[in-house]
Amino acid sequence: MITLYTHPMSPCAQKVRIVLAEKQLSWQPHPINLQQKENLQPWYLELNPLGVVPTLVENDKPVIESSLICEYLEDSYPAISLRSQDPHEIAAMRLWMKHIDIKLHPSCGALQWPLIMRPALLEKSPEEQQALINRVVEKPRRERQRRLLEMGLNAPDVIDAVKTYATTIEKMERALQNHNWLAGDDISLADCAMAPYFQTLKQFGWELFFESAPRVKQWYATLSARESYQAAVDADFSAETNAELLTLGRQALPIIRHHLAS
Repeated sequence: MITLYTHPMSPCAQKVRIVLAEKQLSWQPHPINLQQKENLQPWYLELNPLGVVPTLVENDKPVIESSLICEYLEDSYPAISLRSQDPHEIAAMRLWMKHIDIKLHPSCGALQWPLIMRPALLEKSPEEQQALINRVVEKPRRERQRRLLEMGLNAPDVIDAVKTYATTIEKMERALQNHNWLAGDDISLADCAMAPYFQTLKQFGWELFFESAPRVKQWYATLSARESYQAAVDADFSAETNAELLTLGRQALPIIRHHLAS
């Protein structure tokens, strides 16, 4: 049995859940409370020394890093394939996944963290806040969270994140001129990996990011209508949660719009 240590709003966990659903695999969820920093508890760091989600465990062996988990699942369960046989398309798929890991994922975190994670920390004393952030394993992520805690959506990380999203969508629009999916005419791990970062825009009502990108808009509409996305992402968001997230997003929209225009 596959166990996935996960959180509903983690885009890295979402992309693995989409792959599991596309491959029609059975798995057991183990929710991790990120708001309360359960991911930094010693027992979890034993599984995942980076202290992030997701972690996949199969046959008592953990696999970490979401892109590597996706490739692990492709290698282990190739019957329903999400990887082309064409070397050029494989390279394109992996280039998209690298872009997501290096650039888009930190940007998504910078947009989500002030709205989702920051409020819970602000309820604690300044000493408790810093003690928790000091436990974040990787220094760049630790210092980014410190800035986001202090400055919220006015942090420079948020400004950079908005620009990264905008340039990513422009790049996607050009790529989708040539084929139906990001790396070819068939859905691949690249599409599964990219989709959750549009869930972030959707849940906050920030579709303005791709108002001038019709191919990207159609790509996301097609992907989000798939059974895999419905089961792996939409099913984890209740009507109440969606309403709360939309309210948060609308409150933040003037700042996001300002960053996008600047």
